[in-house]
Amino acid sequence: MKTFLSLLLAGLLAPLFLLNAQNKNIPLIYTININKEIDNAARIFLSKGLAEANQLNAQAVIIHMNTYGGLLEAADSMRTAILYSKVPVHVFIDNNAASAGALISIACKKIYMRKGANIGAATVVNQTGEAMPDKYQSYMRSMIRSTAEAHGKDTIVQGNDTIYKWKRDPRIAEAMVDDRIAIPNLIDSGKVLTFTADEAVTWGYCDGIAESVDEVVTSYLGYKNYELKTYKPSFADKIKGFLMNPFIQSLLIMCIIGGIYFEMQSPGIGFPLAAAVTGAILYFAPLYIDGLAQNWEILVFVAGLILIAVELFIIPGFGVTGITGIVFIVGGLTLSLLNNTDFDFRGISGTDSGKAVLTVLMGIGGSFVLMIWLSNKIGEKGLLKNVALATDLEQSLSTPELNAFIGKTGKTTTVLRPSGKIEIDNAQFDAVSESGFIEKGTNVKVLRFENSQLYVEKLES
Repeated sequence: MKTFLSLLLAGLLAPLFLLNAQNKNIPLIYTININKEIDNAARIFLSKGLAEANQLNAQAVIIHMNTYGGLLEAADSMRTAILYSKVPVHVFIDNNAASAGALISIACKKIYMRKGANIGAATVVNQTGEAMPDKYQSYMRSMIRSTAEAHGKDTIVQGNDTIYKWKRDPRIAEAMVDDRIAIPNLIDSGKVLTFTADEAVTWGYCDGIAESVDEVVTSYLGYKNYELKTYKPSFADKIKGFLMNPFIQSLLIMCIIGGIYFEMQSPGIGFPLAAAVTGAILYFAPLYIDGLAQNWEILVFVAGLILIAVELFIIPGFGVTGITGIVFIVGGLTLSLLNNTDFDFRGISGTDSGKAVLTVLMGIGGSFVLMIWLSNKIGEKGLLKNVALATDLEQSLSTPELNAFIGKTGKTTTVLRPSGKIEIDNAQFDAVSESGFIEKGTNVKVLRFENSQLYVEKLES
């Protein structure tokens, strides 16, 4: 009886084991969608997707692409990840692979395009669409050329002759960047190269025309029965990619610089400092997690803050310490955007450095505009009315008692930088210095009285 039950159970479970074994033998094809601007979010998605595809032992990765381009630094990292991927990476260009998208596509092992799709136009441009100086074009030409060369050459034997032909002609890749390059029977100088799908097939920059990922897998990769898995970015990856957008990074720098400035202008610890700290955390955290910002670069930024604090609260005036602090802050913010290893910057291109500096300068410039605007708005009618503890000073009148102090001398009871307290005739008054930083216990003279404050200057001893 036991033998019969064992045989019956084995018979019932056998189909399940057989089905599981068959599923294990079904090849896995992994797809990654890039249907947006090439930015740090796209770079993160590709990196995570390739890692997951490798972990799942996928037979191939297909990038489903439709993009007009984006950040060169992100595209460079993406093409490097593709070239060194353990799993073969192919691309299906659904409609567009322009600029940075062309560079990424050329890095893939095989390129497949939909009828009506385009690839090319990889000239480096600024935010207004104008071509950047030749220094930037030179680096892009070299990068796209080396990417095409990475696929090697085909050996063609014709009679007694052996010919070595590039699988993807590097000169054609360069023509997608530089309008000075002319290729016989293809393009004249003065034009940047962009291929249609049929042209790309003719010139070796497309390995087949397809209308879907399924057609690519079945008709060209040769898998009739396969499992398809698509990368799904996590919420954390989306947030990290969003925070690493250059525009958002500039806004965070505005919060950092603006928060520090307004905190120094107000007593105690309040909202401006909280905004600055939050901005610094949101700026450095994704860069640190992604391996761009290193410990010493963040310490350079912190050292800059400390030097400015020392200049403001300990050393009178504003000199070498303050200037060094500003340099350290700008340096820390900029260096954190560069993909260097310790103090080795040999792999950093001029384009990457320029974009990092531009991002930081945009943030600093925006913070100065914000400081000027808020300085004039705080305490007025509207949303910022209750930010400052003040009445409408435009309607206030100077009192005769304080006007009588004009021309009198007194002594500072606090440091004036520029505002603080002074003592005249054993009475305390709010005062503002008009002669820079004034130490506590310094003799001063009252110049005028406006908006409930005495304006003073330092008396020379």
